[in-house]
Amino acid sequence: MKALFTENKRWMTVIVLSFVICHLSISDVVAKSYDNPDTLVVSRDGTGEFRNIAEAIEVCRAFMDYHKVIYVKKGVYKEKLVIPQWLTNIEICGEDRDQTIITWDDHANIKADITPLTATGEAQKIGTFRTFTLKIQGSSITLKNITIENNSARLGQAVALHTEGDQLVFLNCRFLGHQDTIYTGNANTRLYFKDCYIEGTTDFIFGPSTAWFEHCDIFCKANSYITAASTPQSVAYGYIFNHCRITADQNVDKVYLGRPWRNYGYTLFMNCELPKQIRPEGWHHWREEAKQTARYLEYNNHGEGATTDQRVSWSRQLTKKEVQKITLENVFNICNTWHPNQVR
Repeated sequence: MKALFTENKRWMTVIVLSFVICHLSISDVVAKSYDNPDTLVVSRDGTGEFRNIAEAIEVCRAFMDYHKVIYVKKGVYKEKLVIPQWLTNIEICGEDRDQTIITWDDHANIKADITPLTATGEAQKIGTFRTFTLKIQGSSITLKNITIENNSARLGQAVALHTEGDQLVFLNCRFLGHQDTIYTGNANTRLYFKDCYIEGTTDFIFGPSTAWFEHCDIFCKANSYITAASTPQSVAYGYIFNHCRITADQNVDKVYLGRPWRNYGYTLFMNCELPKQIRPEGWHHWREEAKQTARYLEYNNHGEGATTDQRVSWSRQLTKKEVQKITLENVFNICNTWHPNQVR
């Protein structure tokens, strides 16, 4: 009897320990992995080295050739941030994706003291490209496990993320906004989004960069357009959505996959789930001449919105042979020094 009791006690101990290990929160694991002296810790409650993310960015050295982590604890950080061009190899990692939030509320119709004034001496509207919450000018920057938000009311264009650098990686992030949520601002730059959530109303992913979206959730909040690519003619690839899921608000019933902001805009949806709210024609030309140049492609999509028999004649379904060339290595022209799937 005593031996049986001892054996049962031992097994109970194993079960309890297993339960504790299995129920460690993701944030506990993340926090432990960044518990080292080289990590800069930001916390609104004063338990970190910094209370604001901008302060941590400011102390980073220019053109670092080593990996530097800014670990951001849960909280709402109302900051308009710029990661300047001279900063490289920085990772900003949140403690909890949904509870670590960087937010700002500029929109294009705000008036500010911008020189020159209008002809009548009034302040000008700031326009789309000054509305960002986070602007990344540096290269080799990684964002993980964090929310970037422009929480302006629907009063015009309002950018959450504005990118200009190359080799940018976004892992398990949320991007919240209305019109123009993500602006990929420079041609010949490479952006990789994986396991991200992106929402918006009109043209909420737009610009000239080459960007790959892998296993992302794209949420449409209004009858409008998901993408507005402005890929230059000389750039082979623009926006590629692979294994993504498109969803829409219950009041939405007319969504286009994209319209070309400039001629030669490139957008491809492949292996994606497309909802019934996607328009049968799929794409909009914006301007008549864009029909001759837009590079709008689909392959192997599924869902109620994936039917292709009414697609516009100037879009195209890729063949199996053609899609074999659509790999990260080819799209990003990857060399031995960088691969987005190898980012820590």
